[in-house]
Amino acid sequence: MTPYDVLIIGAGPAGLSTAAALARQLHTAVVFDSGVYRNARTKHMHNVPTWDHRDPAEFRAKAREDLFARYETVRIENVAVKRVRGVESGGFEAEDEKGTVWEGRKLVLAVGVEDLLGEMEGVIQGYEGLWGRGVYHCLFCDGYEDRGAASAGVLVGRDVSSAGIALHMARMAKRLSEKVTIYANGDENISSELVDPAEKEGLNIERRKLVRLEKNDGSSGGSGVAVSLEDGTQMTEQFLVSKPKGRVNGPFASQLGLELTEQGFIKVKAPFNEASVKGVFAVGDCASPLPAVVNAMAMGTLAAGGLVAQLQSESTSIST
Repeated sequence: MTPYDVLIIGAGPAGLSTAAALARQLHTAVVFDSGVYRNARTKHMHNVPTWDHRDPAEFRAKAREDLFARYETVRIENVAVKRVRGVESGGFEAEDEKGTVWEGRKLVLAVGVEDLLGEMEGVIQGYEGLWGRGVYHCLFCDGYEDRGAASAGVLVGRDVSSAGIALHMARMAKRLSEKVTIYANGDENISSELVDPAEKEGLNIERRKLVRLEKNDGSSGGSGVAVSLEDGTQMTEQFLVSKPKGRVNGPFASQLGLELTEQGFIKVKAPFNEASVKGVFAVGDCASPLPAVVNAMAMGTLAAGGLVAQLQSESTSIST
């Protein structure tokens, strides 16, 4: 098999943007699509000009359509990659779940991040089922459609792990609802830190632990979250804000020996997003603490710039 110029693992906005830019310079690339997407539960994406409040699945489909309509050097394989390795002669190999081995001169990881919902489900029953459907992680992505709500909540825990972060989330929620309750979920240290600022800003603090979340069909708009506390008390919120921990998808960072940041993301160098191993680039949520479609697309395009520079400096001819 003739090596591709670039192997791209991941077919979300980051991977597809990388592929599109490479195609503009006639470089060959294969994009591997596992069919697993972080925003699969949502039917609407926001903060993307020309695609506001539209289906992310349709966005990916349109990006593919544009690639195939205009460019001939990029292909997409609907298969998951299981392992990658660098080869002694230079370049990389990727083995997919069917056992096929693909060769490439460069490698891009656009693998995204998995939200560890199971960790929260183990503490609060019903959490996983309401993720993206009443429990939101980002009030730029969700929440606007619930504006004017009677009440909303912020759940302390995991990545909402300090009073400062909880206050920030609560202030954003208060733009969209009349009342906001910060659920400290039994964390007395954060509860104590929040007393004074919460009082000044008109926020409520709930110290008791949450034990269960359920969809509340009786709330305004036919949606909302019913909150059960440890002593049996029931509360209702139009939505909750929560940020579970996440981890980079796949074993690839470990297989390649890539450096990670303190937060667990793949460490990359600006502006072209090359990782700690030469020839490996990482783009999108797997390499950024700021998950956003436009950021992922920008990272992919910039990585293509670095890839093109490396590929063309290492060869006197253009790959076709």
